[in-house]
Amino acid sequence: MIGSTDAAGAVAFLTPVGGGRAPSPEALGWFPAVGASMGLALGGVWWAASLVWPAPVAAAVVVVADLGLTGMLHFDGLVDAADGLLSHLERQRRLDVMADPRAGAFGVGAAAAALLVRWSALSALPPRPLLLAGLWCASRTSMAVVVRTRPYARASGLASAFLPGQPAKEAQAAPGTVTLAIAGLAGSLALAGAASGLGGLMAVGGLTLAAVAVTALAQRRLGGFTGDVLGAAGLVGETVGLAVAAARPRR
Repeated sequence: MIGSTDAAGAVAFLTPVGGGRAPSPEALGWFPAVGASMGLALGGVWWAASLVWPAPVAAAVVVVADLGLTGMLHFDGLVDAADGLLSHLERQRRLDVMADPRAGAFGVGAAAAALLVRWSALSALPPRPLLLAGLWCASRTSMAVVVRTRPYARASGLASAFLPGQPAKEAQAAPGTVTLAIAGLAGSLALAGAASGLGGLMAVGGLTLAAVAVTALAQRRLGGFTGDVLGAAGLVGETVGLAVAAARPRR
């Protein structure tokens, strides 16, 4: 069945499950659902860990579990994207740096900051599985929308499987993009709002703005997105969303 094949492609791209099969463009439509499922699974880990350990240790377990659930793909994307986007280089040199498996100072700094903020925010919050489901749904929705609306910055690469037969530098204005964005955002808001009320809604908003900012920086400095940019946008967005959710309400 086409639907099940597309879903399996989305799972294979976003997690270590599925043997690394090449996804089709239609797999993008499954990104929000797969993201929500990943967040819900991590929320279950969060809840279970909180029954055994104090909040700081439970938060660390969730951070590590997320790295495992994503196969560290998005984390690696953040490291590579930070090295390429934040350094003072010409466009082609930025792409070369991002393709280099070695991590530079920008990448190490961005990775350390993201892990610290994620752990701190989770430590400050009570276990809320629906909050993680909403945020992870929103982050994967943002990835799918970027692929469908922004040009690809390389001639080929990990994310090029979503763009068969299309020029690398040509933006994808695929049919159904608006529907995908609205459905993914609505689902994210519903899940996060059910978990944390207004704070959850603001967290999804913060995530979206952060993902847009990363994508805009990549557009300016690379002329489009890469697989690393997708990972960075999603992970930075989630991190900002968690920080917003953990913010203290004014009294």
